[in-house]
Amino acid sequence: MQKGAYTLLITPFKEDLSLYEDGLKLLVQKQLEAGIHGIAPLGVTGENTLLTDEEVNRVLEIIVKEAKGKAKIAPDLCVMSLWKGIERAKKFSDLGADYLCIYSPYFVLPKPDGVMRFFEKLADVSEIPIILHNAEGRTGINMAPEITAKLAKHPNIVGIKDGNKKLDHLAKVIYLTKDEDFDVFTGKDTTAYPLVCFGGSGSFTVSGNVVPRVMKDMLEFALKGDFEKAEKLHLEYYDLFEAIRFETNPMAAKRALNLMNLPAGSVRLPLTELSEEKTKKLKSIMQKRGLI
Repeated sequence: MQKGAYTLLITPFKEDLSLYEDGLKLLVQKQLEAGIHGIAPLGVTGENTLLTDEEVNRVLEIIVKEAKGKAKIAPDLCVMSLWKGIERAKKFSDLGADYLCIYSPYFVLPKPDGVMRFFEKLADVSEIPIILHNAEGRTGINMAPEITAKLAKHPNIVGIKDGNKKLDHLAKVIYLTKDEDFDVFTGKDTTAYPLVCFGGSGSFTVSGNVVPRVMKDMLEFALKGDFEKAEKLHLEYYDLFEAIRFETNPMAAKRALNLMNLPAGSVRLPLTELSEEKTKKLKSIMQKRGLI
């Protein structure tokens, strides 16, 4: 896999909450200008489950047209059904995605053997490589490092985006997969720098929407072994990394982009706007960084 920073891109909406296609193109160009390593749309940050199938496909079409060959494109399937997963995997591959990010099935609460078979069957049929996505808070399932290690042996499963904040969990995933052609990424900006220090490959980043160059530079420094420069950025922007996940993602990310006069718009129900209290804190942090 391409190591580094993959921005978990928001999906911008117009005032009437329809898809803002020109705004999406502008956001992608901002990512490319920053030199981001990858763009990861259509996850939680991209409000995938609040989009129609037609909108999901259109978002990916636009991103592929704007970014193919300039940054890796790794959309999230966001499915709980194997059959829907196979359908979307084929469509995303045909549209030009480089990788597929796939959650463990949510809501249905399968046993570990069901989770493994779900990923294995999708990996068997997918025409492009698969990145596992572990996010217990979203799925109700925390994939144990041992499960990840077994899945890492599949030739078409090339990495994991692991949202577990515990460094011992992440360290064990890296340890158990060290002999495989497999990359371990964090899904949390606060653990991006530490993860690379003990063998990780980078981050799928929400903060990349707001500070893509910071995330790209921090991870490039760390991956090259320039830990002093990487640590400086990690500490300088740590409070922003926390703030971008205030309340429910992507509320704060969208509010931050709106404060920067970049296209984002509101969120779709049942999500609602970031509270005024958290907005004030976010605004203060952004002002200190010269972002607004």
